Amino acid sequence: ETMKKSMMILVAIATLGVSGCATMSSDECLTSDWQAIGYEDGSRGYTADRLGNHRKACAKHGVTPDFQAYQTGHEQGLNNFCQPSRGFNLGVNGGSYNGVCANHREHAFVDAYNAGHHLYRLRSDVNSANNSIHYKESELEKNEDRMRSREAALIASETSTEDRILILADLKDLAEENGELEAEIRQLIEERAESEHRLADYEASLAELGY
Repeated sequence: ETMKKSMMILVAIATLGVSGCATMSSDECLTSDWQAIGYEDGSRGYTADRLGNHRKACAKHGVTPDFQAYQTGHEQGLNNFCQPSRGFNLGVNGGSYNGVCANHREHAFVDAYNAGHHLYRLRSDVNSANNSIHYKESELEKNEDRMRSREAALIASETSTEDRILILADLKDLAEENGELEAEIRQLIEERAESEHRLADYEASLAELGY
């Protein structure tokens, strides 16, 4: 009985996984406005190749997409997507550009996208430095806690001479590790300051350009 229930759960999970990969459900395929679907895909920056995914999803339900209607809607959607402001937002959020704007003012779009993506990278540099500093500081704090614990054991009356020798060796190693961590933290703080300076300068230049 337990085995049967386990198999049912696995089948359910597998079914969910398959349905999760499909771009459209049965109802969506049967009631689709293919021009509206094309417009939505174009507005999201998808290439027209996405129609192939819809075709596969709907083939299971005996539905064939209306290619012409989809293409018309997709072109209209691209007119909405391929705006400099959309390009900038895509870049600043770390999104990828699929080259869909070749016939839709691509130069202005790509310039804006690159500007946004560069801002994304500069912010990522600052965040990465912050994360590294917090991690190193956490490691340093753990080491200091271990040192306090070992120092307490060192002076405890029940600690043997042999154990004291081992504890002193541990304390020496921990002190060396702490010195390395402190040096790494100082270096990371300097790198973060440089990243923050580059970010501030770039944000100022973007403000001058109207972003």
